[in-house]
Amino acid sequence: MITEQKIRQSIKEWPEDERPREKVLKNGVSTLSKSELLAILIGSGNAEESAVELMKKVLASCGDSIAELSKLSVDDLCEFKGIGPAKAITIVAACELWKRRRDDERSEQKRIKCSSDIYEYFYPLMCDLSVEESYILLLNNMNRVIDHVKISSGGLTASTVDVRVVLREALMKRATAVALCHNHPSGNTRPSRDDDNVTVSIAAACKIMNIRFLDHIVFTDRGYFSYNDESRL
Repeated sequence: MITEQKIRQSIKEWPEDERPREKVLKNGVSTLSKSELLAILIGSGNAEESAVELMKKVLASCGDSIAELSKLSVDDLCEFKGIGPAKAITIVAACELWKRRRDDERSEQKRIKCSSDIYEYFYPLMCDLSVEESYILLLNNMNRVIDHVKISSGGLTASTVDVRVVLREALMKRATAVALCHNHPSGNTRPSRDDDNVTVSIAAACKIMNIRFLDHIVFTDRGYFSYNDESRL
């Protein structure tokens, strides 16, 4: 148990079986809390708090969510006493590795069978975006993923999708099917009129080029809207 006295102590002064690094060696990394794992990365706290207590405070500001932590910038993290640019960059880098690990977990040549497959594919890429971005998923005739491409990045409420870019990427990668996915940072899954117009334009262009337009997903961290599921393609 971490007492108030320990908070003021350096971690090196804690009993050996309570120090994060020693706990990893003795019991394995999975036994550590999020704050203890992050404390290992930053190494030290400040005059009033140990590294563990400092990271507890940081996590508390993010609802104890690593996904929310990964949205913080270097400047955001530097607002906490005891975190300078070097520590902040270490935390940001760790969060980026977490995202890329999730990205790597998507198997190569993943087969897309339904809207939830598209949502799960893009979740690691889009789960913590603060601005709108649009991606296309390029697939072969067996609906296996060839590649994904970011085609636009905008502001807090909109990004511009160029139908010509969608077709160019599909033709360059010899894709026979495409799906569009863009996020709403607001968390609202309801598509806008612009979303409807883009969907109609891409569907029409793909039909001319004999490319299947599988779906348009409106992405949020907590759910999505599928034009295909709602019979709006």
